Amino acid sequence: MRKAERLTSVKSELLDIFMSMEVSEHEQRSRTAAQRNLRARRGIELHEEFKRLSQDIAELPEDEPNDDMH
Repeated sequence: MRKAERLTSVKSELLDIFMSMEVSEHEQRSRTAAQRNLRARRGIELHEEFKRLSQDIAELPEDEPNDDMH
């Protein structure tokens, strides 16, 4: 009977180790996905910001030479 108890104990420990590894891997994948989403969102924000700035600059009047100064 002691062998069966020991075997059950070892199986339980192995299952605990496996489950903690799975949890760690899941947490790492979640962190990686969150970082990837953040970079993508920031890239989109930067793209929109540059597009808006380009439009704002394009709307500015061109500098014309001022004949009064010469």
